[in-house]
Amino acid sequence: MSEIVLSGLSFSWPDDTPVFDRLSATFPGGRTGLVAPNGSGKTTLLKLVAGVLRPSAGSVTAAGVLGYLPQDLPLSGEPSVAEVLGVAPVLAAIAAVESGDAAEAHFTTIGTDWDIEERTRGQLDRLGLDVALDRSLGTLSGGQIVSLGLAAQLLKRPDVLLLDEPTNNLDLDARRRLYAVLDDWSGCLVVVSHDRALLDRMDRIAELDRGEIRFHGGNFTSYEEAVRAAREVAEKNIRTAEQEVKREKREMQQARERAARRASTASRNLGNAGLPKIFAGTMKRNAQESAAKADGTHAARVGAAKAKLDQAERARRDEQKISLELPQTEVPAGRTLFVGEGLRARGLFPGGVDLAIRGPERIALTGPNGAGKSTLLRMIHGDLTPDGGSVSRVDGRIAFLSQRLDLLDDDRTVAENLASAAPALPPAQRMNLLARFLFRGSRAHLPVGVLSGGERLRATLACVLFAEPAPQLLLLDEPTNNLDLVSTGQLESALTAYRGAFVVVSHDERFLGAIGIERWLRLENGDVHG
Repeated sequence: MSEIVLSGLSFSWPDDTPVFDRLSATFPGGRTGLVAPNGSGKTTLLKLVAGVLRPSAGSVTAAGVLGYLPQDLPLSGEPSVAEVLGVAPVLAAIAAVESGDAAEAHFTTIGTDWDIEERTRGQLDRLGLDVALDRSLGTLSGGQIVSLGLAAQLLKRPDVLLLDEPTNNLDLDARRRLYAVLDDWSGCLVVVSHDRALLDRMDRIAELDRGEIRFHGGNFTSYEEAVRAAREVAEKNIRTAEQEVKREKREMQQARERAARRASTASRNLGNAGLPKIFAGTMKRNAQESAAKADGTHAARVGAAKAKLDQAERARRDEQKISLELPQTEVPAGRTLFVGEGLRARGLFPGGVDLAIRGPERIALTGPNGAGKSTLLRMIHGDLTPDGGSVSRVDGRIAFLSQRLDLLDDDRTVAENLASAAPALPPAQRMNLLARFLFRGSRAHLPVGVLSGGERLRATLACVLFAEPAPQLLLLDEPTNNLDLVSTGQLESALTAYRGAFVVVSHDERFLGAIGIERWLRLENGDVHG
């Protein structure tokens, strides 16, 4: 069975920042989900296995034919579907032979792939891609391009398949087709994903943590339960170790005090006994040496207790949860926040879309790729004027978090962006608020432009949720794209605390289930259903 073997793998960036140092691990056959916070090196590891990057030391071995679907697929351009799939030369050679050209080069190009068009169409149909092979890449949606990229890899008939965030931009139907394909996978599969429904289809979870890989048998739900149990054990061990350190310190102090009292009493007794000075000095030195030895024993015990505490703290996993109270965002049940009638824009919604949002509704807006979900959000927000129809909205109380998270000034720090959004908030309160969003100490003074995806989301949420005035309607467009699982959990916590209305576009069913959706709308064929 195919497998991936990492032996003493080391890799650093050009500025000598280390990513891996003598990493060794074996990914066996079957389905493996690779998880870790953003910035831990998951994508880098896949690139090393795929040969896109070269290790500075050690080796990578992947048995058999390898397929690799990167996260950063090109989303525009003129190549045809056949060219992207890598079948254009074979199709051209078959067409030439069928037209009567019997050049040997054509037969060499074709090899045994006379059925390539049939296999290609079958693979596209399996992934729900009803597109012509001569269609250009630039005419496809982001979700179609991801599915096309996967089809290209599957056509290689790989023994080892690497997928980096394969469900990004996929609608629910496309995700389910992907799940079905991977459920039937019999080779060695490694998936980097924040999609918990996908990770729950894995045979094992590989956790990349501080440059090491630990394998957990079972799917992601089992992994989460194991992590939760390990965290509880670690917290208990920390409390026990802290108590032991306090006890040993207390006993050492008490021993020192007893030794001091004994030395003082012995000194008085020796003076009263009238013993020779040399004898008295010997007894005093013996007493001091005995006290020092006892003190050393207690100090060693304190050191051992501290070592246990350090070990227990290293074993602890920081949950990194956001805990908020947002009463200022509360919306009365009867308040109308948005009404749109007969909305049309950019050739979409020919029949006109009617939509009303009232009170603290939690709405999920779903639909196939290209149906116009992002366009509808922009019309609700007001940064896109409809070509037809009428709009009424609550002024100044609607916030829009686009997929690009581009609300903040990249050149200003997190603290400066919050000061701009909430100028009436005292500086000390702003820093306390940022600490609750996990920007503590110097992290609050980093420029937004250097933040990771999860950090940028947290900074944006802090500035939006505590803006003056606070938003009563939040619009979120695919907010979990490219977020790690920790950051997705933080977003869930923030939305749970939010007291206003929101409309979220997402294909992540687990995420939608966690944020208390009350109303489901599906945008399809130019109309809103639900």
